[in-house]
Amino acid sequence: MDTTSGFVNLLNNQSFVDLDSPEPVWFSTTPSSDQSAVKERRKWSPIEDKILIGAWLNTSKDPVVSNEQKVGAFWKRIQEYYNSSPQLVGTTPRELGQCKQGWARINEQVCKFVECFEAAMREQRSGQNDDDVMKAALDIFYNDYSIKLNLEHAWRELRHDKKWCSTFLAKKTVKEKRKQTVEVDGEDEVGAAEPRPMGVKASKTTSKRKKSGREEELEKLQGILEKKDKISKQKVLELLLAKNDPLSQMETSLKLKLMSEML
Repeated sequence: MDTTSGFVNLLNNQSFVDLDSPEPVWFSTTPSSDQSAVKERRKWSPIEDKILIGAWLNTSKDPVVSNEQKVGAFWKRIQEYYNSSPQLVGTTPRELGQCKQGWARINEQVCKFVECFEAAMREQRSGQNDDDVMKAALDIFYNDYSIKLNLEHAWRELRHDKKWCSTFLAKKTVKEKRKQTVEVDGEDEVGAAEPRPMGVKASKTTSKRKKSGREEELEKLQGILEKKDKISKQKVLELLLAKNDPLSQMETSLKLKLMSEML
Protein backbone atom coordinates (compact mmCIF):
# COMPACT_ATOMS: atom_id res chain seq x y z
CA MET A 1 0.00 0.00 0.00
CA ASP A 2 2.85 2.39 0.85
CA THR A 3 4.65 1.54 -2.41
CA THR A 4 1.56 2.40 -4.50
CA SER A 5 1.17 5.72 -2.69
CA GLY A 6 4.84 6.58 -3.40
CA PHE A 7 4.44 5.99 -7.14
CA VAL A 8 1.28 8.16 -7.21
CA ASN A 9 3.10 11.05 -5.51
CA LEU A 10 6.04 10.72 -7.91
CA LEU A 11 3.74 10.92 -10.95
CA ASN A 12 1.91 13.92 -9.53
CA ASN A 13 5.20 15.80 -9.07
CA GLN A 14 6.29 15.40 -12.72
CA SER A 15 5.66 18.33 -15.11
CA PHE A 16 3.45 17.68 -18.12
CA VAL A 17 5.20 17.50 -21.52
CA ASP A 18 3.18 17.92 -24.69
CA LEU A 19 4.90 15.72 -27.29
CA ASP A 20 2.83 17.24 -30.13
CA SER A 21 3.91 20.81 -29.29
CA PRO A 22 6.17 22.51 -31.91
CA GLU A 23 8.14 24.25 -29.13
CA PRO A 24 11.46 22.63 -28.13
CA VAL A 25 11.64 21.00 -24.72
CA TRP A 26 14.54 21.95 -22.42
CA PHE A 27 15.29 19.43 -19.69
CA SER A 28 18.00 21.54 -18.02
CA THR A 29 18.52 25.25 -17.39
CA THR A 30 22.28 24.86 -16.99
CA PRO A 31 24.10 26.36 -20.05
CA SER A 32 26.10 23.79 -22.00
CA SER A 33 29.75 24.20 -22.94
CA ASP A 34 28.70 24.84 -26.55
CA GLN A 35 26.50 27.76 -25.46
CA SER A 36 29.36 29.22 -23.42
CA ALA A 37 31.71 28.92 -26.39
CA VAL A 38 29.23 30.79 -28.60
CA LYS A 39 29.09 33.55 -26.01
CA GLU A 40 32.91 33.79 -25.94
CA ARG A 41 33.04 34.07 -29.74
CA ARG A 42 30.83 37.15 -29.83
CA LYS A 43 31.83 39.21 -32.86
CA TRP A 44 33.28 42.69 -32.55
CA SER A 45 31.51 45.53 -34.33
CA PRO A 46 33.46 48.41 -35.94
CA ILE A 47 32.36 50.69 -33.07
CA GLU A 48 33.68 48.20 -30.51
CA ASP A 49 36.95 47.94 -32.44
CA LYS A 50 37.43 51.71 -32.34
CA ILE A 51 36.64 51.88 -28.61
CA LEU A 52 39.15 49.10 -27.91
CA ILE A 53 41.78 50.90 -30.00
CA GLY A 54 41.14 54.10 -28.05
CA ALA A 55 41.46 52.17 -24.78
CA TRP A 56 44.82 50.71 -25.84
CA LEU A 57 46.20 54.04 -27.07
CA ASN A 58 45.11 56.03 -24.02
CA THR A 59 46.45 53.43 -21.60
CA SER A 60 49.75 53.21 -23.49
CA LYS A 61 50.19 56.99 -23.47
CA ASP A 62 49.37 57.48 -19.77
CA PRO A 63 52.42 59.49 -18.58
CA VAL A 64 51.94 58.40 -14.97
CA VAL A 65 51.82 54.61 -15.21
CA SER A 66 52.58 53.65 -18.82
CA ASN A 67 56.17 52.63 -18.11
CA GLU A 68 55.60 51.18 -14.64
CA GLN A 69 52.43 49.11 -14.97
CA LYS A 70 52.66 45.34 -15.28
CA VAL A 71 50.98 43.44 -18.14
CA GLY A 72 48.04 42.34 -15.98
CA ALA A 73 47.40 45.85 -14.66
CA PHE A 74 47.83 47.28 -18.17
CA TRP A 75 45.06 45.08 -19.64
CA LYS A 76 42.88 45.57 -16.58
CA ARG A 77 42.93 49.31 -17.25
CA ILE A 78 42.10 48.72 -20.92
CA GLN A 79 39.17 46.50 -19.95
CA GLU A 80 37.82 49.12 -17.53
CA TYR A 81 38.26 51.91 -20.08
CA TYR A 82 36.48 49.86 -22.75
CA ASN A 83 33.52 48.78 -20.61
CA SER A 84 32.99 52.33 -19.26
CA SER A 85 32.43 53.77 -22.74
CA PRO A 86 29.03 55.54 -23.03
CA GLN A 87 28.66 54.04 -26.52
CA LEU A 88 28.41 50.55 -25.02
CA VAL A 89 25.55 51.18 -22.60
CA GLY A 90 23.16 48.21 -22.67
CA THR A 91 25.71 45.77 -24.11
CA THR A 92 27.34 42.85 -22.32
CA PRO A 93 30.70 43.89 -20.80
CA ARG A 94 33.81 42.31 -22.26
CA GLU A 95 36.14 40.23 -20.12
CA LEU A 96 39.88 40.93 -19.89
CA GLY A 97 40.78 37.94 -22.06
CA GLN A 98 38.32 39.04 -24.73
CA CYS A 99 39.93 42.49 -24.84
CA LYS A 100 43.40 40.96 -25.26
CA GLN A 101 42.20 38.64 -28.03
CA GLY A 102 40.34 41.49 -29.73
CA TRP A 103 43.43 43.71 -29.75
CA ALA A 104 45.67 40.86 -30.96
CA ARG A 105 43.28 40.33 -33.89
CA ILE A 106 43.27 44.04 -34.77
CA ASN A 107 47.01 44.56 -34.36
CA GLU A 108 47.99 41.50 -36.40
CA GLN A 109 45.74 42.28 -39.36
CA VAL A 110 46.57 46.00 -39.40
CA CYS A 111 50.33 45.28 -39.26
CA LYS A 112 49.94 42.96 -42.25
CA PHE A 113 47.97 45.55 -44.19
CA VAL A 114 50.52 48.30 -43.45
CA GLU A 115 53.15 46.23 -45.25
CA CYS A 116 50.75 45.67 -48.16
CA PHE A 117 50.04 49.41 -48.33
CA GLU A 118 53.77 50.20 -48.32
CA ALA A 119 54.24 47.76 -51.21
CA ALA A 120 51.40 49.44 -53.12
CA MET A 121 52.98 52.86 -52.51
CA ARG A 122 56.30 51.65 -53.89
CA GLU A 123 54.56 50.34 -57.00
CA GLN A 124 52.46 53.48 -57.51
CA ARG A 125 52.59 54.68 -61.10
CA SER A 126 52.28 58.19 -62.43
CA GLY A 127 48.65 59.29 -62.61
CA GLN A 128 47.41 56.98 -59.86
CA ASN A 129 45.58 58.58 -56.94
CA ASP A 130 45.01 57.52 -53.32
CA ASP A 131 42.03 55.35 -54.27
CA ASP A 132 44.15 53.45 -56.79
CA VAL A 133 46.85 52.83 -54.19
CA MET A 134 44.25 51.65 -51.68
CA LYS A 135 42.73 49.25 -54.20
CA ALA A 136 46.18 47.87 -55.04
CA ALA A 137 46.95 47.41 -51.32
CA LEU A 138 43.69 45.52 -50.78
CA ASP A 139 44.50 43.27 -53.74
CA ILE A 140 47.99 42.56 -52.35
CA PHE A 141 46.49 41.74 -48.95
CA TYR A 142 43.99 39.32 -50.48
CA ASN A 143 46.64 37.64 -52.66
CA ASP A 144 49.03 37.25 -49.72
CA TYR A 145 46.58 36.04 -47.05
CA SER A 146 43.56 34.74 -49.06
CA ILE A 147 41.12 36.86 -47.03
CA LYS A 148 39.55 40.27 -47.52
CA LEU A 149 40.52 43.07 -45.16
CA ASN A 150 37.63 43.71 -42.77
CA LEU A 151 39.48 46.11 -40.48
CA GLU A 152 40.04 49.10 -42.74
CA HIS A 153 38.40 51.27 -40.05
CA ALA A 154 41.01 50.06 -37.54
CA TRP A 155 43.86 50.79 -39.96
CA ARG A 156 42.60 54.35 -40.45
CA GLU A 157 42.49 54.81 -36.66
CA LEU A 158 46.07 53.61 -36.14
CA ARG A 159 48.04 54.57 -39.26
CA HIS A 160 48.84 58.15 -38.13
CA ASP A 161 49.21 57.47 -34.40
CA LYS A 162 52.79 58.04 -33.23
CA LYS A 163 52.63 55.53 -30.36
CA TRP A 164 51.32 52.67 -32.49
CA CYS A 165 53.71 53.45 -35.38
CA SER A 166 56.72 53.33 -33.06
CA THR A 167 55.52 49.99 -31.66
CA PHE A 168 55.00 48.64 -35.19
CA LEU A 169 58.47 49.78 -36.29
CA ALA A 170 60.09 48.16 -33.25
CA LYS A 171 58.40 44.82 -33.96
CA LYS A 172 59.23 45.06 -37.66
CA THR A 173 62.90 45.68 -36.85
CA VAL A 174 63.02 42.60 -34.62
CA LYS A 175 61.27 40.57 -37.32
CA GLU A 176 63.76 41.68 -39.98
CA LYS A 177 66.74 40.86 -37.75
CA ARG A 178 65.36 37.39 -37.08
CA LYS A 179 64.81 36.87 -40.81
CA GLN A 180 68.38 37.89 -41.59
CA THR A 181 69.68 35.52 -38.92
CA VAL A 182 67.68 32.63 -40.36
CA GLU A 183 68.91 33.39 -43.86
CA VAL A 184 72.55 33.45 -42.71
CA ASP A 185 72.11 30.21 -40.79
CA GLY A 186 70.45 28.68 -43.83
CA GLU A 187 73.41 29.58 -46.03
CA ASP A 188 75.79 27.96 -43.55
CA GLU A 189 73.68 24.80 -43.48
CA VAL A 190 73.61 24.55 -47.25
CA GLY A 191 77.38 24.78 -47.21
CA ALA A 192 78.01 28.07 -48.94
CA ALA A 193 81.50 28.39 -50.38
CA GLU A 194 83.79 30.00 -47.83
CA PRO A 195 86.34 32.59 -48.99
CA ARG A 196 89.79 31.17 -49.64
CA PRO A 197 92.22 31.89 -46.77
CA MET A 198 94.61 34.76 -47.46
CA GLY A 199 98.19 33.73 -48.22
CA VAL A 200 101.04 34.47 -45.83
CA LYS A 201 102.65 37.09 -48.06
CA ALA A 202 99.34 38.80 -48.82
CA SER A 203 98.48 38.84 -45.13
CA LYS A 204 101.79 40.50 -44.22
CA THR A 205 101.38 43.04 -47.00
CA THR A 206 97.87 43.94 -45.84
CA SER A 207 98.89 44.34 -42.22
CA LYS A 208 101.81 46.60 -43.14
CA ARG A 209 99.81 48.84 -45.45
CA LYS A 210 98.55 51.93 -43.66
CA LYS A 211 95.95 54.40 -44.74
CA SER A 212 97.14 57.82 -45.71
CA GLY A 213 96.10 60.87 -43.74
CA ARG A 214 93.93 61.95 -46.66
CA GLU A 215 91.95 58.71 -46.62
CA GLU A 216 91.38 58.92 -42.87
CA GLU A 217 90.09 62.51 -43.14
CA LEU A 218 87.70 61.51 -45.93
CA GLU A 219 86.35 58.61 -43.88
CA LYS A 220 85.78 60.85 -40.85
CA LEU A 221 84.03 63.46 -43.00
CA GLN A 222 81.83 60.81 -44.60
CA GLY A 223 80.87 59.48 -41.18
CA ILE A 224 79.91 62.96 -39.97
CA LEU A 225 77.80 63.62 -43.06
CA GLU A 226 76.00 60.27 -42.72
CA LYS A 227 75.25 60.98 -39.07
CA LYS A 228 73.85 64.44 -39.86
CA ASP A 229 71.73 63.03 -42.67
CA LYS A 230 70.32 60.36 -40.35
CA ILE A 231 69.48 62.92 -37.65
CA SER A 232 67.78 65.15 -40.23
CA LYS A 233 65.66 62.28 -41.55
CA GLN A 234 64.75 61.24 -38.01
CA LYS A 235 63.47 64.74 -37.22
CA VAL A 236 61.36 64.86 -40.38
CA LEU A 237 59.88 61.44 -39.59
CA GLU A 238 59.05 62.52 -36.01
CA LEU A 239 57.29 65.63 -37.34
CA LEU A 240 55.22 63.54 -39.77
CA LEU A 241 54.28 61.03 -37.07
CA ALA A 242 53.31 63.80 -34.64
CA LYS A 243 51.14 65.63 -37.18
CA ASN A 244 47.47 65.52 -36.13
CA ASP A 245 45.97 66.46 -39.49
CA PRO A 246 45.68 63.80 -42.22
CA LEU A 247 48.84 63.60 -44.31
CA SER A 248 48.86 64.48 -47.98
CA GLN A 249 49.83 61.89 -50.55
CA MET A 250 53.35 63.34 -50.80
CA GLU A 251 53.75 63.41 -47.00
CA THR A 252 52.52 59.82 -46.71
CA SER A 253 54.99 58.68 -49.37
CA LEU A 254 57.83 60.51 -47.59
CA LYS A 255 56.85 59.01 -44.23
CA LEU A 256 56.82 55.46 -45.58
CA LYS A 257 60.14 56.02 -47.35
CA LEU A 258 61.78 57.36 -44.16
CA MET A 259 60.32 54.54 -42.08
CA SER A 260 61.85 51.94 -44.40
CA GLU A 261 65.23 53.76 -44.47
CA MET A 262 65.43 54.10 -40.68
CA LEU A 263 65.16 50.34 -40.12
